[in-house]
Amino acid sequence: MTYEGDFRVGDVLSVACPFTPTTVERGVTWNHVSVVWPWWRIDTASDFIHWNGIVALGVDRDEHAPQEDQMELFRTEPSPEHLKAGDTCRVGIPPTVVHVTEVDRHDPPLETGWLPRPELTVAVLRRGRSYREFPDYSHLNGSGYTLHPGDGTPFSFELLMRPYAFLRPGDEVADAGGRAWRFDGPWDWAAFDGAGPGAGPEWPLVLLTRSGAPCSTADAEEVAADTETGSHQETVRRWMSLTQASPTP
Repeated sequence: MTYEGDFRVGDVLSVACPFTPTTVERGVTWNHVSVVWPWWRIDTASDFIHWNGIVALGVDRDEHAPQEDQMELFRTEPSPEHLKAGDTCRVGIPPTVVHVTEVDRHDPPLETGWLPRPELTVAVLRRGRSYREFPDYSHLNGSGYTLHPGDGTPFSFELLMRPYAFLRPGDEVADAGGRAWRFDGPWDWAAFDGAGPGAGPEWPLVLLTRSGAPCSTADAEEVAADTETGSHQETVRRWMSLTQASPTP
């Protein structure tokens, strides 16, 4: 499923960006290679941030490390060790499996120094990386690698898995074991009895409320049908097999 703009924590995605010609501003300096960014425009109306049109891409300290062990999603062709200032290269993202750790919407759009100003920030970790288990790279925030879908960079996203796609944050459900739960995300379940989450809710689930109101018959039937088979544990196992990561911080 290809989609734009509809991101949720826990989503497993394949992200890509077509390789586009550009110029190297500076060669590799310790762990970065700086290139002229081909997709953004300088925001001359920015009062606080003055961007110079250059983006520094992270380069793994071990140039022989497999790409899946590196944090930077963007790649250059040729690779950074073969580049020097003034060289022509291409920059893009080969299809890469990631999982979403954080989603933030910005109203008004975020002032970054470039145009278009981002209205959305999505933090992701590539396959094999768990939440907060990554080196202290300056281009990462506390949740993962930051992307701004809709900022002019021609990203493409394919949704590989959305755990609990049939639920919405804030839904209240009853499980087969007689416990009531609030769903705030695939790894964020709160049992109303105050006990720990244990192994998670027991399927099938009964939808009780949505958006703080009694749910519709259609919504209740969808949740019942989608949890008639399988289990929370199977959902977690499938997610882990796709991401090769832990679902919790």
